[in-house]
Amino acid sequence: MELYERLDVNKAAIDRIRPFEGEHLRQLREYYRIGLTWTSNAIEGNSLTEIETKILLEDGLTIGGKPLRDTLEALGHSLAYDYMFSLLGNKKVSVNDIKSLHRLFFKNIDETRAGVWRDINIIVTGSDYEFPSPAELDELMDKLEIWSDTERDSIHPIRFAAMLHLKFVTIHPFIDGNGRVARLLMNAALIQDGYMLAVVPPMLRMEYMASIRGYQQNGDAEPFCDFIAERVLESEKEIMRLLKISL
Repeated sequence: MELYERLDVNKAAIDRIRPFEGEHLRQLREYYRIGLTWTSNAIEGNSLTEIETKILLEDGLTIGGKPLRDTLEALGHSLAYDYMFSLLGNKKVSVNDIKSLHRLFFKNIDETRAGVWRDINIIVTGSDYEFPSPAELDELMDKLEIWSDTERDSIHPIRFAAMLHLKFVTIHPFIDGNGRVARLLMNAALIQDGYMLAVVPPMLRMEYMASIRGYQQNGDAEPFCDFIAERVLESEKEIMRLLKISL
């Protein structure tokens, strides 16, 4: 069975027990809050473990011996995660939503830059791609929103979410936190269309980053789209196991 067909068959099985409500919904949201926060931060070098992230977010206990920034990143990502779920009832992610995601993630790290486009040129470690200048950002982000509005219904929802991530991270509009926002943005699109989240574990960081660089170098989005589709498939399998859903 082809990958996207498998994804849609699993989605149909999960849809049979929807809508997730009450305690059921709360448990699912909290389950992925820890996993998505930990993995997304770890990919960017945050030193908190999954257990430490859980203790911080669920028990409110700070972790001794860890950098303050690592704690602030976990707390900020958790706030942005809640905002991501507030977009569940829409089928749109606007430029203002993107700024809000970044503002919530970054406000306790650097309030002056939270939700604000970068004002300097950047070089990203491990990439020789020439990112857009600050003067181009407003126009490029407006074009991204237009692309999202006009193309969303013409491609498979998982491919759309992956392309939204790729296009955003290739613009790289913020001084820092672009990867975190890209993954939240992608997952907002996925849950709006009724799919499970795409969680990228740190052990797959090299494959994840290589597929992004491949798109930036030669415009080939297929490896990244397939990579994200596989991550959604793993989430579907996990939810089906946890909720004892059969095909």
